[in-house]
Amino acid sequence: MVCIYCGSGTQVINSRPQKRLNQIWRRRKCLQCASILTSHEAFDLSASIRVELDGKVLSPFQRDLLFLSVYESCKHRPRALAEASGLTQTIITELLKKHLKDGQLTRNAIIQTSSEVLRRFDPSAAAIYQAYHK
Repeated sequence: MVCIYCGSGTQVINSRPQKRLNQIWRRRKCLQCASILTSHEAFDLSASIRVELDGKVLSPFQRDLLFLSVYESCKHRPRALAEASGLTQTIITELLKKHLKDGQLTRNAIIQTSSEVLRRFDPSAAAIYQAYHK
């Protein structure tokens, strides 16, 4: 990875896994200008996971679509944007643990898991989500 300030190479000086976010936090130091930078390393889910839609049609997993769907369900809440972001990460974590098989998810598994997570968080948001996805 290169320094955002001078373009030189960087060295990792600290690294910690973030299990809840399914990513790695790294502190880096520029070898040229000695700036300290922070990076987050995560999987590219759209390149790694396919979603089985109606029938056998496969489509890349799109985190942004899931986020927008969750956000729309939470719009009535005062902190909808921040909450939708956290809920989306929780949904993805559960999907990867429980439903990912051979790099594929089903649309129904995404809807079911999203509904369960939303129901635990806010039953109204879950009802809105289910009404939209039935």
